[in-house]
Amino acid sequence: MFGRVKPLDAILATAEKKSLHRSLGAFQLTMLGVGAVIGTGIFVLTAEAAQKAGPGMMVSFIIAGFVCAVAALCYAEMAAMVPVSGSAYTYSYAVMGELVAWMVGWALILEYAIAAGAVSVGWSGYMIGFVQHSFHIAVPLEFVRGPFDGGIINLPAMSIAAVITGLLVLGTKESATVNAVLVAIKIAALSMFVVLTLPVIQSGKFVPFAPLGFAGISGAAASIFFAYVGFDAVSTAAEETKNPQRNMPIGLIGSLGICTVFYMLVAAGVIGTVGAQPMFGPAGEVLSPGTPALSAACAAVQDNAVVCSKEALAWTLRSVGYPFVGWLVGAAAILALPSVILMMMFGQTRIFFVMSRDGLLPEFFSRIHPKFHTPHVITMLTGVFVALFAAFFPVGLLADVSNSGTLFAFAAVSIAVLVLRRTDAKRHRPFRTPAVAVVAPISIAGCVYLFLSLSHETILLFFGWAVIGLFVYYTYSRSRSHVGRGTVEVHETDADIPPQSVPPIV
Repeated sequence: MFGRVKPLDAILATAEKKSLHRSLGAFQLTMLGVGAVIGTGIFVLTAEAAQKAGPGMMVSFIIAGFVCAVAALCYAEMAAMVPVSGSAYTYSYAVMGELVAWMVGWALILEYAIAAGAVSVGWSGYMIGFVQHSFHIAVPLEFVRGPFDGGIINLPAMSIAAVITGLLVLGTKESATVNAVLVAIKIAALSMFVVLTLPVIQSGKFVPFAPLGFAGISGAAASIFFAYVGFDAVSTAAEETKNPQRNMPIGLIGSLGICTVFYMLVAAGVIGTVGAQPMFGPAGEVLSPGTPALSAACAAVQDNAVVCSKEALAWTLRSVGYPFVGWLVGAAAILALPSVILMMMFGQTRIFFVMSRDGLLPEFFSRIHPKFHTPHVITMLTGVFVALFAAFFPVGLLADVSNSGTLFAFAAVSIAVLVLRRTDAKRHRPFRTPAVAVVAPISIAGCVYLFLSLSHETILLFFGWAVIGLFVYYTYSRSRSHVGRGTVEVHETDADIPPQSVPPIV
């Protein structure tokens, strides 16, 4: 049914030689998730969500968080069973075969590389706002925005992507102490924002609550799904968790719950102080985020300018009389967001590395630098593409395209959990998705729902990317795959698998 499958035991052969120490409790897992999730999604995409849903974006955060929660529970079971590099690509290879694995890996390029570009653009917005308000320097918009956003090229976004690429080639990585400091900075910045804006909320700013109806809320949920990407960092720690059956759900749901509450409070602060209604064109059409039409409209707008701001939270604080705190929030974003870029680019290079090691991509991609001991070839190639994405595309478009790949990968993992419960029910699972027969289908349906709520242009881009992926697979990867060449034991079809009873999914 699924074509040639790389046996799970073969994938685990190396990992099983090493034993991971179980030291993480529920609190550590929750904090890990909070640190991984909070980033560009809340610091930047608040403005994008406002343009699509208005005040209804508060509901959008709940929808996106719920879909992430059920997907996370499925992701955790696979991560606990297969604690090796490759993420959803590796899981799909073991369960649903090479073609599905290739498409998942191909989609993950959208998740990681384009997401890194989106965060770079978000960082650029805060950096330019910081420079302008701190040093009163007028920065030409042509060089801080891409052509789809009313400019020529986004040089700051391109530069930060290049710097992070250099760090990854050198092998520089964050220490636990530095990462903890960055998490504290992000939490402190959002806490200050909430404390200062909630007391001055005006109820009239929430009317109309859903100016574009539920379709607008759904579209915003699909966009700000990006705000939750990173929660899988919790699930990948399953093998290092004490009592994973209890602590993993607490860490996953706890971190997503905390982030959702933070996001809703921040959204309430933005809406209640400066408003968040969509902007309309001359013909009554909604001006799409990241288009020259919206940029032109923003140039003449005084009220509701949050939908135009590239640094929405800092801009809001300055608007309500707290310029210094706005400066601090901008500084916090500038300090914290590069770590998110680093982790996303790191994830992309490791996906490429594993695909290359499996023969699906050219083997020189998996070359290791003799001095720095990093996959320098694929790191530099990834860096070039991330820099180009950041230089020429707006954050909203990049986030939406990234979400399309992420949703596809999460749906694939949820399907894999269901399939493996039937085909290999006796395999040891350090963590088991609770009520998987209910949770996994909800996860799949939620991912499909959010995917279909993306813009038509984004969906077309995703399918265009998928067609290119199929072309590459059938013209190059299939014939060079190590599994295809027989260097790894393989079952060509389900018929070749020894007969076994198929237990019910529980």
